[in-house]
Amino acid sequence: MTAFLSVESSLTGRLWRGPEATLERAAEALAQDSRLPLPVSRVLAARGVPAHEAPLYLDPKLRDLLPDPSSLRDMDKAAERLVAAVLAGQRIAIFADYDVDGGASAALLLDWLRRQGRDATLYIPDRIDEGYGPNAPAIASLSQGHDLIICVDCGTLSHEALAAASCDVIVLDHHQGGETLPPVLAVVNPNRADEDGSLGHLCAAGVVFLTLVRCNSLLRRDGHPQPDLIPLLDLVALATVADVAPLVGVNRAFVRQGLLVMARRERPGLVALSDVARLDSAPNAFHLGFLLGPRINAGGRVGRADLGALCLSCTDGRQAERLAAELDVLNRDRRAIEAAVRDEALAQVEARASDSLVAWAAGDGWHPGVVGIVAARVKEATGLPSVVIGVEGGIGKGSARSVPGVDLGRAIQRLSAEGLLLKGGGHAMAAGLTIEEAKIPAAMERLSQLLSREMAERPGAGELRISGLMDPAGATVELMQMLERAGPFGQAAPAPRFAFAEQLIDSAGAMGDSHLRLRFRSPGSPVLEAVAWGAMNGPLGPALLGARGRCFHLAGKLELSQWGGRERVRLRLDDAAPVG
Repeated sequence: MTAFLSVESSLTGRLWRGPEATLERAAEALAQDSRLPLPVSRVLAARGVPAHEAPLYLDPKLRDLLPDPSSLRDMDKAAERLVAAVLAGQRIAIFADYDVDGGASAALLLDWLRRQGRDATLYIPDRIDEGYGPNAPAIASLSQGHDLIICVDCGTLSHEALAAASCDVIVLDHHQGGETLPPVLAVVNPNRADEDGSLGHLCAAGVVFLTLVRCNSLLRRDGHPQPDLIPLLDLVALATVADVAPLVGVNRAFVRQGLLVMARRERPGLVALSDVARLDSAPNAFHLGFLLGPRINAGGRVGRADLGALCLSCTDGRQAERLAAELDVLNRDRRAIEAAVRDEALAQVEARASDSLVAWAAGDGWHPGVVGIVAARVKEATGLPSVVIGVEGGIGKGSARSVPGVDLGRAIQRLSAEGLLLKGGGHAMAAGLTIEEAKIPAAMERLSQLLSREMAERPGAGELRISGLMDPAGATVELMQMLERAGPFGQAAPAPRFAFAEQLIDSAGAMGDSHLRLRFRSPGSPVLEAVAWGAMNGPLGPALLGARGRCFHLAGKLELSQWGGRERVRLRLDDAAPVG
């Protein structure tokens, strides 16, 4: 296959690939049969959606896609115990992870309990002092004052810590499980070793929501009132996107419906977070992942671990505003810390220049709260699974981020089983680890070996996939509205990327510290605006900054923005290549 628009090496060093001929023929046939625009038909064809199923795909209903909660092992046991605790007025504690998924999962349970006149104790471990997941002192202390502990977004591998409980414990999780389960009443996890994996795409909040669906059915069976679950879908949508869960199956319905719920602005915490993020339009998946998610995570990264969950579960508007403002300040602090660690980590990766299939870096004193997001930045820069480790007192605490098609969580768990890690676990796209400093090089070499087959079989590394050509005149609000019906877009469901051939750059300028804004047009077409987020940190921004009056091929994803009360289309620029 020849390079699309003959771009063999773009400004970011990538080869452009257009749609395969078979896929293009399928899209054209689907467009003819369904009378949908060709750009929309390309999305559906890429997802394998036939013409007769297009209406259902474009309008996903939760009732059609929601799986039977009882298909998950231990679900009935967990739901029956939770309902019994609610009806008996027992004391419940929620032990949650400190990220968005953990905070949203905790807020889901707190909201559901509150709607029944019940409350619960929220406990989120400190990232630095306690680390990820349950620890024996905290569990022992909680169990002394409670009848039931619910661990959300953690616990599947916490055998020793959960053995310290003297009350019933339920684990609602989605991280990779081991061969044995912890000694608790129930472990509901679609990624348990004895599950079939059909629901493995759920994040923890999705698992919690299914648990509440089952709880409501038990309440209904016994003649008790049940809280309405639809208003809780904003939290499920937020967690699904922020935790980079694949947007397939029921996850599409979770996010689509959840965005509609969020647009009603009924949850004080999300309203306050949207306001400090200056989100002045209807929310979409991009906003969840890049505006709201980082602010919620900031508490767990560089501040108080429970701030995000407290903000999401807050019922008082003024308190929510105070919490959101604090998270916004912490997020700015996080960005400064992250920038310093990112520069050092990328310098290490570049200096190492090995044949390893893993990009890794480790440094003394690197803040453990930012190593995950720096690992994501290293992955974006290198196109490789990446590990970033902060070392303190001879012990390293790190985070890892993967690339599509490479199951990093399983490999990290293997390293732990082989004794190269003190502990480690996660899921396909992200994982955490604790390691002795002296073992870091050997562990990274072994990780590269474990990932070698999946990396070799991974198609398209170093390539930019293009869905098709577009002219600025065709980038209309009406087309965008149709494209959004084919979404939401995200992990495992990428938004279509369009190429704009031979575009004249009208203007280009820096926006903030790291972003680029430009305007472009082709002869006879209206001017279209483009924004390239973070482009000044790489080759794209500096190359285009002085490009006024020159022609480039441009590639990116279309999005709707609002300005002065009007909707307009702009391009989120991914790449560019000079013409000629």
